[in-house]
Amino acid sequence: MSRLGTGIGAWVTAQWAGPHPSAGARLLQPLSWLYALLAGAHQALYRLGWRAVQHAPVPLLVVGNLVAGGAGKTPTVMALVGLLRLQGWTPGVISRGHGRRGADRNAVRAVQRHSSAAEVGDEPLLIHLRTGAPVVVGADRAAAARRLCATNPGVDILLADDGLQHHRLRRDLAVLVFDERGAGNGLRLPAGPLRQALPLQVPAHMLVLYNTARPSTALPGLTGQRRLSGALPLAAWWQGQTADAVDGGWPALRDRRLLAVAGLARPEPFFSMLEAQGLQIDRLPLTDHHGFDPLPWPAGTPDVIVTEKDAVKLPPDAVGATRVWVATLDFQPEPGFAEALRTLCAPFKPHPVPALQTPP
Repeated sequence: MSRLGTGIGAWVTAQWAGPHPSAGARLLQPLSWLYALLAGAHQALYRLGWRAVQHAPVPLLVVGNLVAGGAGKTPTVMALVGLLRLQGWTPGVISRGHGRRGADRNAVRAVQRHSSAAEVGDEPLLIHLRTGAPVVVGADRAAAARRLCATNPGVDILLADDGLQHHRLRRDLAVLVFDERGAGNGLRLPAGPLRQALPLQVPAHMLVLYNTARPSTALPGLTGQRRLSGALPLAAWWQGQTADAVDGGWPALRDRRLLAVAGLARPEPFFSMLEAQGLQIDRLPLTDHHGFDPLPWPAGTPDVIVTEKDAVKLPPDAVGATRVWVATLDFQPEPGFAEALRTLCAPFKPHPVPALQTPP
């Protein structure tokens, strides 16, 4: 992106902050009306039956957000996989696979441990590595759902990583995720951050989950906590090791000057969490889904710390002499969310729902 384009993009997103529209946001509002009109027309094609709505072979739970930019959907999906397993479900995950490259970047493909992020997308690969759940990606989400269920007949519920604005595949359930930004200034793109209007009330088939200490909109929902659970060398992370449960591996890094690298839609929260662990960092924010080919840091950089979403694009033999550390992120919903999820999913369960189990 050119420097001019970057500057315009930064100016536009700056108008989204705060609970009330700025003068700049009001200037952009006619474009928001056009965006809303086009989005409504697209949705009407499916609602009126002019375009066919397809059904997944098993119940489909969509995890999505209303605002542009990351709001914590991927950590939420991973947390949901764990909760659903404790409740007797066998979940699988489908995804569009943003960030895929190559001639077949839209093709339906099962994610394997040896898959590359360029083939399947960084977030789907991370979900598979962290949870072990079957994951299938594809621009045609309905085809991805059919492929996953055909090759994994034990799967009895699907999670869609993103897809609230995707109407071709019918959703049965939804978890709407918000971060500390809430709904921003309350306007639709590009005058505000909203992809679709904030609902007046939460539909019966939906739960609202805030990955903050307190709700950031007027919608009733439950909260959770995102936290960095530890840091470990890149090679150890690829081997499936975890950071020391007592200190998370942080003491070994507090006497180093680290280059913190993040290819996220919103890298600043990651940088702030690193500093909260007492780390001394220099920031290197990158575009979301950055490819890491070539490496974005200068040759000879001694120590780099990255997110797990970026680690999936960094084989240990590709980083040279640089010591690369991976900061692991966990999301833990408040205890009441498990029961709310159990109640939400119960009507779709073909066999009795067991009593809640306590996570180990």
